[in-house]
Amino acid sequence: MSSRFAFFEGQIVPIEQAKISITTHALNYGTAAFGGVRGYWNPDEKQLYLFRPLDHFTRLLNSGRLLMMKLPYTPEQLTELLIELLRREEFQENVYVRPLVYKASEGIGVRLHDLRDELSMFAVPYGSYLGKEDGIRVGLSSWRRVDDNAIPARGKLTGAYVNSALIKTEAVLNGYDEALVLSDDGHISEGSAANFFMVRNGTVITPPVSANVLEGITRRTVMTLLSDELGIPVIEREIDRTEVYMADEAFFSGTGVQIAAITEVDRRVIGNGATGPIVNKVRDLFFEVVQGKVEKYREWVQPVYVAERETA
Repeated sequence: MSSRFAFFEGQIVPIEQAKISITTHALNYGTAAFGGVRGYWNPDEKQLYLFRPLDHFTRLLNSGRLLMMKLPYTPEQLTELLIELLRREEFQENVYVRPLVYKASEGIGVRLHDLRDELSMFAVPYGSYLGKEDGIRVGLSSWRRVDDNAIPARGKLTGAYVNSALIKTEAVLNGYDEALVLSDDGHISEGSAANFFMVRNGTVITPPVSANVLEGITRRTVMTLLSDELGIPVIEREIDRTEVYMADEAFFSGTGVQIAAITEVDRRVIGNGATGPIVNKVRDLFFEVVQGKVEKYREWVQPVYVAERETA
């Protein structure tokens, strides 16, 4: 099943009607910000669960603020709009949702002020972003991550993802599945579009948010599950390039990649070359959580469809 509807210019319309002009400011200057929300189908409950939608929409609105956008929505209102959209679609499988806030005015002139702001949103059935989630082969990119004082990476700004596109294409054309990117000061930042974790001596280590990384919602989720549920210490600190080569395990996290195990970096085997025990444990728990199967974390998931008992 493909997308049939989109939220566009204030209403849900057939997706073929959700079109913009080639003169739109966001298209010409990259003045837009986007989000990514996963919906997980629970076949036992016949329910589609949105994972942490309020957090995702809060970040989307914050990204818009970086672009001086004034949008008439709260995270709660955006969640309700998404639920209405998904009920129209009637998906019974995992989905990926793409909300976009953008400068919708038409014409020439680079700026952020005195422009009309709009919101669009659509959903598609979606599986694995990388095509696999084990045995990821990674290369260090020759490109550096954009800096907070140039184009802030903590916002999902469309223009900034030219940086990610350069990084990703270089990696794939060089024979890798993904890339690791260094910040301007030479420390590990993240992947092309995913946060990075490594395991050394039983401790999970990830770059701090000051390392020009996206403040990932899945990243925060993984850190909570590791420390609070699995009893595995997690620290945020700068990571040197050569430390990664000595890691016992490594993985990416993100809404798209979910949790993907890295087993090779720059043609150096990580650990024993297979998905490690910590990655396996946190990934298994993560997928239980996102399908609404862990009562403690039910507040993280939002059901889309009205349960039969509520309509009886």
